[in-house]
Amino acid sequence: MSGGVGPTYNDITLPKEQEQEQQQHELVKQSKTDPTSSKFKRSGVLPFWQINALAIIIVLSASGMVSPGDMVFVLFSFLYIFFLSKFVFPVPPSSQEPQFFNPHNKLLRLHIVLGVLIGLVLSIAYIFEGVLKNDQLGIKAATPPVFLFACQLFMDGVVFGDRFSTPIRIFVPVLYNSRVFTIVDWLRSEFSKQDEVYGGYARRLYVGRVLAVVNLAFWSFNLFGCLLPVYLPKAFKKYYSAYSEVKE
Repeated sequence: MSGGVGPTYNDITLPKEQEQEQQQHELVKQSKTDPTSSKFKRSGVLPFWQINALAIIIVLSASGMVSPGDMVFVLFSFLYIFFLSKFVFPVPPSSQEPQFFNPHNKLLRLHIVLGVLIGLVLSIAYIFEGVLKNDQLGIKAATPPVFLFACQLFMDGVVFGDRFSTPIRIFVPVLYNSRVFTIVDWLRSEFSKQDEVYGGYARRLYVGRVLAVVNLAFWSFNLFGCLLPVYLPKAFKKYYSAYSEVKE
């Protein structure tokens, strides 16, 4: 408390304050001893999913299928995120922000699994099949969304933990989901294919269209139905609440 003024009188601490101090002490102790804490996760070993995302980024970049514009965007996002974390949304000093995501939330976990399945697994399978069937147009159109989603997954791992504030952890998916127009380009490319040209691969033609439509629907809902109206305001509220507690 500023100036030493707080809910005490003659060095007598109120029971409620004692309980809050005890809870805070237990949280700090748990963060030091719990092997699942964010400090332990910063041991220098990347999680398995983050290693896979990095591998996809390297492979797609080395293949020449990623446009210079997308690479510049990823580099800009990396620098901009660190700028925001340093000068705009730093971690509140001497404060633990409330837990933002509940890891036991089954609906949230299902949403994440669907995102990985739609945006990464099925899309990569579509690209690999395109390599085998020499569908250069389909590969070129599907690569940018996959590359950007892999970059998002990697950056999610970078900003996870207590070194970055809650708004930064939400800003990463917001920033990359804002590139949803790359999926629009993919969708336009799929529907521009002529049925007679792909007569021998009719199944691939329809799978590509369905996959592009599903990706567009899912990530548009993720951005405009979840991140912007729900999670971003909630992140700001929790962040400024934690920051105001430090100033009191």
